[in-house]
Amino acid sequence: MIEKTLFHPVALATDLGEKPLAVHLMGQDLVLWRNSTGTVHTAADRCPHRGAALSMGRVQGDTLECGYHGWRFDGRGQCVSVPAVPHFQPPATHRACAYSAREAYGLVWVALQPDVPADEPGLLPDFAAEYDARLRKVNCGPYEVATSAPRIIENFLDMSHFGFVHEGLLGSRDTTEMIPYKVDVTPTGFLATECKAWQPQSSLHATDGAMVEYTYEVNAPYTCVLTKVPEASAVALPDFRESIALFVCPLSPESSRVWIRLAMNDFESSDKKLQDFQDTIFLQDKPVLESQRPRCLPITSAAPVDELHSAADRSSAAYRRYLGERGITYGVC
Repeated sequence: MIEKTLFHPVALATDLGEKPLAVHLMGQDLVLWRNSTGTVHTAADRCPHRGAALSMGRVQGDTLECGYHGWRFDGRGQCVSVPAVPHFQPPATHRACAYSAREAYGLVWVALQPDVPADEPGLLPDFAAEYDARLRKVNCGPYEVATSAPRIIENFLDMSHFGFVHEGLLGSRDTTEMIPYKVDVTPTGFLATECKAWQPQSSLHATDGAMVEYTYEVNAPYTCVLTKVPEASAVALPDFRESIALFVCPLSPESSRVWIRLAMNDFESSDKKLQDFQDTIFLQDKPVLESQRPRCLPITSAAPVDELHSAADRSSAAYRRYLGERGITYGVC
């Protein structure tokens, strides 16, 4: 399964301190922990000795100690100590199931394979705005959603629901016509450009309704990045710019955890104020997402339903092709 070679977000980096942290990814219970230098490690949350949760243990230097019998494991999962038999040298078969972990964008990311190269292109989503030192970064969420990761990404790409689900903020029932936009294939996914919508309040800093131009980029199966540029006269903050990344963790085929990463030149608003605005928007989407059936995104001929489409759904069609071409099976039907 190709999804196991990709890095997925599982926790805020700030949530992982000196103690082990239990997380969940693609139906598996995992434990995160930091060694003495702060490097993140992850493994199945199960001691191979008697099956106790390793997240109930503690970190001892560069090892994770099981809270049941004190067996210690290094970052690669190898058992290095059995306290009840202090002179015993554990063989290579005495090991926890370790996976790959790294930090990026204020989150901890895990791939369900050992020794996945952290810098190999395409395995970790690219959020280009992260490298712009002029922009402020704020994480929002997590949001728990009872639907598949692809359903959430497809909703994020969709602008034609703005006037109905986000009426008064991102859209209006009086201006719902979608202007034709472009979709171009990229080496890592696709790019939708010239996406325009009239919005009563496009952002926290909007002072009036404005035409806003969106650019959407999908560069990983469960990630989408949008950049929005409103008319300058409708924004209180000079030269306002904003990029928003949606990072989705597939907990199971039909349940997900979502983080939103903001990058903007707003250095005045509090984190809470920025997060509250994103909470408002996302929590308007959540009940609709959880109502969709099937919860998995129907993209194959074996899907239980055949959904209808319109010219406004070009991004959705491109996303479904993208998943199919890459053989993504987790969260689709």
